[in-house]
Amino acid sequence: MADFCQFLELLGYEARSIALTYFRSSLDVITKSDETPVTIADREIEERLRQMIASRFPSHNLVGEEHGGTISSGINWVIDPIDGTKSFICGIPLFGTLVAVLRDRRPILGLIEISALRERWIGHGGYTTFNGEPCSVSQCRRLADARLCATDQRMFSGNRLAAFELLSQVVRITRFGTDSYGYALLASGHVDLVVEADLKFHDVMALTPVIEGAGGVVTTWSGEPITDDFKGDILAASTAELHAEAMQMLTGR
Repeated sequence: MADFCQFLELLGYEARSIALTYFRSSLDVITKSDETPVTIADREIEERLRQMIASRFPSHNLVGEEHGGTISSGINWVIDPIDGTKSFICGIPLFGTLVAVLRDRRPILGLIEISALRERWIGHGGYTTFNGEPCSVSQCRRLADARLCATDQRMFSGNRLAAFELLSQVVRITRFGTDSYGYALLASGHVDLVVEADLKFHDVMALTPVIEGAGGVVTTWSGEPITDDFKGDILAASTAELHAEAMQMLTGR
């Protein structure tokens, strides 16, 4: 695992170098078939990380947001080259690069690289580091004390929107616009709760080992583990007590 972590550091530095080459520069933005934007930075980062992983681990399978692929048996790498492309396009420095390692279709190791801030989290098996130093979640156990983050209220609709609005009225603080940075801040104890919906597989695989390694809890809204058949909603909390209280409010369970 130490070898994997050292390699993730290299991937983080490479992604940072490419991202900062293009950040806050004049960029052509393409709209994909799902109406989400993509830039040359997204594609170049994924291409380079794929090259590095394939060279180091030729027998491993690769899956990426921009260049596709499907999960197979054995070891899989999942790449989200720029999580928060809209923030990247707008010059907001909260975008990140996410890389996950999956074994038996479950994420076991994750990288959150926040290039513009030069901040990096790597998590696995009960241990997470922030810029090379151990970090841990807060000990918040009550919704009334919790700091809640989500990327955009528009990711919720119908019953999920009603549930999220109810939750946001109960917590101490609610902030938006964080993308993967909210999960990273949870791992370092600055945020207590992240609740989101309408996410894709590549958005969440790297987040799970980072938060769990820091002592937190990550599941779907219904309490199921995050696996390769992820369907879009996620609930991350600093403690089991806070997670249970949030899940009760979101789903009635």
